[in-house]
Amino acid sequence: MGKDPIVLGIGGPIARGDGPGLCERVRMLLERSDADPVVCDVGALTCPDAVTVDALARLQLTARRLGRSIGLRHASPELVELLELTGLGDVVPRCVRLLGPQGQAEERKQPGGVEEEGHPGDPIA
Repeated sequence: MGKDPIVLGIGGPIARGDGPGLCERVRMLLERSDADPVVCDVGALTCPDAVTVDALARLQLTARRLGRSIGLRHASPELVELLELTGLGDVVPRCVRLLGPQGQAEERKQPGGVEEEGHPGDPIA
């Protein structure tokens, strides 16, 4: 990882014709800075679809052509699921690992079936 990340807010929804403009924005940001990664705040993408996934994959391709990467912050469960279903979950990662401890608390999901507090005398499962 290089310098502090650049944060790019992506408003939603992404239309089919928005991809080239978003890629150009990422390219311009990276040409003016040696920051890595570009953190894409995708919290406004409330109804992700195939166009959204395509645009995010193209943003990653643009960044990688310049020797950098992107990561997603505030990705909805629906977006994460779409990326996983298309095989792009590792290609366009969430920023939990990229930003370190700051982002972990809000990005972390509690594993299913785990209780935060136990009761004295409860058997250990």
